Amino acid sequence: MPDTRWQKSSYSSEAGNCLELARSGSLLNVRESDAPDVIAATNLPRLHALLRSIKTGRFVRLS
Repeated sequence: MPDTRWQKSSYSSEAGNCLELARSGSLLNVRESDAPDVIAATNLPRLHALLRSIKTGRFVRLS
């Protein structure tokens, strides 16, 4: 995806470790800046559902 325009999270650290998003048609591509070759694709409703679950603490037990 060399022509893909990636957007870094506004919560990026000074070291550059962050989450990046890019739109590809109806999909959103997600990657970590320290592993740019590993890309996960999702759609907006699923990403919103994941973010809501994270904010409510649903995954706290996994850490």
